[in-house]
Amino acid sequence: MNYRDNTKAVNVGGVLIGGGNPVAIQSMTNTKTEDVKGTVGQILELEEAGCEIIRAAVPTMQAAEAFREIKRQIHIPLVADIHFDYRLAIAAIENGADKIRINPGNIGDLDRVRAVVAAAKNRKIPIRVGVNSGSLEKSLLEKYGHVTAEALVESAKNQVALIESMDYDNLVISIKSSDVMMCVKAHELIAQQTKYPLHIGITESGSITSGNIKSSVGLGILLYKGIGDTIRVSLTDRPVEEVYSAKLILKTLGLRKGGVEVVSCPTCGRTKIDLISLAYKVEELVRNYPYDIKVAVMGCAVNGPGEAREAELGIAGGNGEGILFRKGEILRKVPESMLLSELKKELDQLGNI
Repeated sequence: MNYRDNTKAVNVGGVLIGGGNPVAIQSMTNTKTEDVKGTVGQILELEEAGCEIIRAAVPTMQAAEAFREIKRQIHIPLVADIHFDYRLAIAAIENGADKIRINPGNIGDLDRVRAVVAAAKNRKIPIRVGVNSGSLEKSLLEKYGHVTAEALVESAKNQVALIESMDYDNLVISIKSSDVMMCVKAHELIAQQTKYPLHIGITESGSITSGNIKSSVGLGILLYKGIGDTIRVSLTDRPVEEVYSAKLILKTLGLRKGGVEVVSCPTCGRTKIDLISLAYKVEELVRNYPYDIKVAVMGCAVNGPGEAREAELGIAGGNGEGILFRKGEILRKVPESMLLSELKKELDQLGNI
């Protein structure tokens, strides 16, 4: 069953999530939100990379007030990430937040939660109800003995029911855990029990290597099962890397088109070129092109073109000389040092065809 097609559509600053709409890519700034110039600069870079919704921390009233000016200078929805202080949530909403992320359990008493909900209702903006394994209520820890998928789901459902009791259902649900398979199970369970759109991600997943592996496994399983309306690949790295990874995960699963896919051989004893370095440079180069094609980077000029026959364009080389090829057919030979620049020429020409 494709749960994505049956979730409620929610409007986040003009981006529709849920209801069968395309899975939206999110990230989060790591600048000081009070630093408007630095935060805007990072968001603009994320926009160019393909980010569609951006979240920023609101730890101070100055950060909440900065939302107004940040909003004026960016082009994608801006989400306020709130912990503990309900006044910051209200201030962020008043300063133009397109959505707020809260855990009602750490906002305070019911009157404070009610005040936040009233502010969101007044501006007609969604609330993302966020629950994670590190903030599970004591009562649920006692009930289940430890953090479990079932406990996370019960916590999320309780928080959603609380906001629904305040006559508001413009909601998105987020359940996060650093335990990949627990996270998968929790989402499998809640997808069967709610119609609200789900924001999915593996929290605290680690560096670019471990984080990408954990996120690809966890998010890949969920997305393949039709679960997840928005995603964030959480990495201890530059936020723009999260966007590149999210795009590739969606493209690999056939949920996105556009953007060049790089295929490259794993190297062997026949390789006579610095293929590893070249592959990284090609990946960096093609990020600027929207074409829905494959580009191959091969280490053997003899076998490479044939092995990468499905690639629209490719390069291969060794012993100081390289070749450019298209769909397995050699276009021309070039000095090894010019492979990258010649590939760029071919990519530029595609835009004129």
